[in-house]
Amino acid sequence: MSFKLTRRTVVGGLAGSMAVNFKALAQNLPMPSSPVTLNFVDVAGNLALTQKAIEAYRDKNPKLVSKINFTKAPAPELPGKIKAQQDASRVDIDAVLTGIDALSAGVDQKLWIPIASEYAGKLPKLDDIYLPGAKGMQGLTSNQGVCIVFCQAGPVIEYMPEKVKQVPSTAEEVLAWAKQNPNRFMYARPANSGPGRVFMMGLPYILGDKDPADPKDGWDKTWAYLKELGQYIEYYPAGTGPTMKELGEGSRDMIPSQMGWDINPRALGIVPKEAKVFFLKGFHWVMDAHYMCIPKGVSNDKLAVLLDLLSYLLGKEAQATTYDAGYFYPGPAVKDVTLEMAPEESQKIIKEFGRPEYADAIKNNKQELPLLPDKLVYAFSRWDEQIGSQKKK
Repeated sequence: MSFKLTRRTVVGGLAGSMAVNFKALAQNLPMPSSPVTLNFVDVAGNLALTQKAIEAYRDKNPKLVSKINFTKAPAPELPGKIKAQQDASRVDIDAVLTGIDALSAGVDQKLWIPIASEYAGKLPKLDDIYLPGAKGMQGLTSNQGVCIVFCQAGPVIEYMPEKVKQVPSTAEEVLAWAKQNPNRFMYARPANSGPGRVFMMGLPYILGDKDPADPKDGWDKTWAYLKELGQYIEYYPAGTGPTMKELGEGSRDMIPSQMGWDINPRALGIVPKEAKVFFLKGFHWVMDAHYMCIPKGVSNDKLAVLLDLLSYLLGKEAQATTYDAGYFYPGPAVKDVTLEMAPEESQKIIKEFGRPEYADAIKNNKQELPLLPDKLVYAFSRWDEQIGSQKKK
């Protein structure tokens, strides 16, 4: 596997009305004298991977944690809510589980405590424990979040073998197949779909575009390809779920996917076990990760416990549980966490529904960072305007 971090981190700096001498606090952050209640908000579907480990920490530490409340929210809405709480000096969200989207918005609005730098002494040495890809994804945080799960993601192309007799090997062959089989290929709106997003971000590498990191001036081939492909797509669903459902029901024969989205829906019976996958010639992995962030304004008692909990989540025992049912496959962000260390149920699911070709593909293909937030926002907007607006349902 080759990996090279070549792009800048998202945003830096900690100016603003809530500036605090975090380094001074970090030297004196005792554990609370009585157990605290913690309020987690998940905007990434991360609890499917980490809730068991978080609850295990609670059970192991009754003198530190009395209760943990879990809620879920849409990623775009959360930064504004936290900002309003901070402006009112009444922060009741203690920790956020997020992808790069809400994390980046919070960095931009200076919402987060810079835990990865100012409290580095309370955490494991991240550079020492992370997988190379997870280390790269951590580099996008400006130290204001900590990567807790990681996957190479995709793009993977999933298909039903009884319907697709001659499997394409290149992007051009996929286009030719879609033309010959109109309305049998589908992908979801990238702004609301991980597989749709990595398919869009992966095409510049596959097609040999000028600059895969620049959707405005470097994606001429990609935008032309997506526009032509759209002629043979009936509609773009709002999320990934409908693409899996329609593949499973037989109304579509081929869809872009990710490793986790391939494994988990087949394990759940949404997609037939017989579905297969292939990789397009020249593909690079477009990576994904989830993070834990702590808003400014959280009390020192809670902060001390959250940092200890975060250290636990980065331990091998907790990391092994992130294999889950393949939802974010592989899942662990930390080195040397093997499937054999995962719960027996996870091992059974992944051994039955996983694919041996994934290990080879991870080892032998380059891994790329996703677009930086401002670039991704531009790509979403351009796709919506030029591609998605042509086919609405």
